[in-house]
Amino acid sequence: MARVAIIGGGISGLATALMLGRRDHTVTLFEQDARQAGDDLDEDFYDWKRPRVPQALQPHSFLAPVRTVLLTETPDVYEDLLARGAREYHDFDWFGEHPPHRDGDEELVTLRTRRIVLEASLTAAVRREPGVDVRRGCRVHGLAIEEGRPARVTGVQADGQTHPADLVVDASGRRSPVPAWLVGAGCRPPVVDSHRAGIAYLCRWYRLRADGPRDPGRVKTGSASPFALAGVFPSDNDTFALHLVLSTGDPTRGALTDPEVFEAAARRFPATAAWLDLDPEPRSAVLAMAGLDNRWTSLTDADGPVVTGLVNAGDSLIHTNPTLGHGVALGLRAAQHLAAHADLIAADPAVYHSWTAEDLRPWYDAQVTADRANERRLAESSPLSDRRAAALAVCAFEDPVVMRARAQVRHLLRPAQEAYGSEEVDGRVTAWLAARPDFSPEPDGPTRDQWDALVAG
Repeated sequence: MARVAIIGGGISGLATALMLGRRDHTVTLFEQDARQAGDDLDEDFYDWKRPRVPQALQPHSFLAPVRTVLLTETPDVYEDLLARGAREYHDFDWFGEHPPHRDGDEELVTLRTRRIVLEASLTAAVRREPGVDVRRGCRVHGLAIEEGRPARVTGVQADGQTHPADLVVDASGRRSPVPAWLVGAGCRPPVVDSHRAGIAYLCRWYRLRADGPRDPGRVKTGSASPFALAGVFPSDNDTFALHLVLSTGDPTRGALTDPEVFEAAARRFPATAAWLDLDPEPRSAVLAMAGLDNRWTSLTDADGPVVTGLVNAGDSLIHTNPTLGHGVALGLRAAQHLAAHADLIAADPAVYHSWTAEDLRPWYDAQVTADRANERRLAESSPLSDRRAAALAVCAFEDPVVMRARAQVRHLLRPAQEAYGSEEVDGRVTAWLAARPDFSPEPDGPTRDQWDALVAG
């Protein structure tokens, strides 16, 4: 069994530690923030200042791999997650009555909850795990490295001491210091592929009133204008978030941090207006997040691993902006693979690097492709011009066969080309278009003139 040191106590770090501990590995987790998610979810969520984790306050919906990994590896965590208020939503719930079951349909479930709820459930489980030593308020300031070709990481440096390990896992997030430490030690640099998304998020949290309406009716959770996207994230314990997405170059972006302007803008989109019509209680300021990018950091190059004894996971490995909600799903898949093959990976990290390139990298590439298209469309205020793609998006909410394909792509179960390219789905969309010869893509949000007048007013 391996001695494993984990740098970072976010979701990926906690999940990796828990799954390793339950396979009888000896795990030490180092987290520089002394605070941990506890029993008061609202206090932890709204009042915990976490400048290194800006995504902690942004809305989340956890895709199928999150549920699948938790049910497989840590069913107690999943049970606790539901007990704390997380809710399951099946993509076929849109239709009210589900179509005849097909293999895999049981996976098409989104977990609707704030990120803090998952953190709290993982933290509680890790505290119960005897093989995991969590050192909060303890900052790792370097690596112990033995010279070689390649060099080998043999532990971490923290609290003025060297903590030996057979394997070190970097789960310290998108601002990880580990690449700089490796270069400073004379190792070959990690290979970084980075793409700036060029979009900005603004969100605000609300809670449904106990004595008020609670159901917006059958309304989609997303709306669009050529220059802006709007959406709703139903969440745990009667909370939900509204969000707006614009180009970082949009001159009206700053005005939207005013709650009155934000709500006025949100009311111009059907998806968000329906939830505001429930007269919810605002629970936060307007929270902005920009500087979003997609980054793949590989600890291997054409000559093989740049170092042994070290791998990366979570946002340290693959960081994607929130548009498609991939982050936690990919992080838990990496944690599961690490835990299942820890001894082999400690001996030869190349096997882990090969797995990440084959299983995770395609989703990174898909995110970059989607973001480039969104960035260009929002910056140019150009509507979706692909008639068939627009038809597919609309048809999915009328035809369960098309919805199934859409859900499989959204939940990282099948690539888009495979899911949408089947004869069955292609035939359904073709028939849908044939029945609507006058169909053309039309946004359901405000025009640019309406938007500018609203913000100026």
